[in-house]
Amino acid sequence: QVQLVESGRGLAQAGGSLELTCVASGRTFYMYHVGWFRQAPGKEREFVASVKWSSGPMTYYADSVKGRFTISKDYPMNTVFLQMNSLKVEDTGVYYCAADYAGRPGPRMDYDYWGPGIQVTVSS
Repeated sequence: QVQLVESGRGLAQAGGSLELTCVASGRTFYMYHVGWFRQAPGKEREFVASVKWSSGPMTYYADSVKGRFTISKDYPMNTVFLQMNSLKVEDTGVYYCAADYAGRPGPRMDYDYWGPGIQVTVSS
């Protein structure tokens, strides 16, 4: 069992930057990947980025954020970051941190444990 909590500034202007933080606790030793997901108003939840937890760093990014977002980790502190640059209005949504315990490769939506989410709003 693992618990995840997101934090960070939730407001930014288009073209600006912000960073989200995810702190994990519990059985973090057994995590294979930690990922970031988001859900925009009226849309389905989508994969954003992931990083291999106990080794790597092996990362994957959705095409929509590639080159703008960077996922990183502080393994001893059980912390994962999402640095978001060149923000767009369409980046607005609720962002979730999630942990994968199955170890299946590639981006996927069936992560096992999820944080409560944090609202990110990008204004024009």
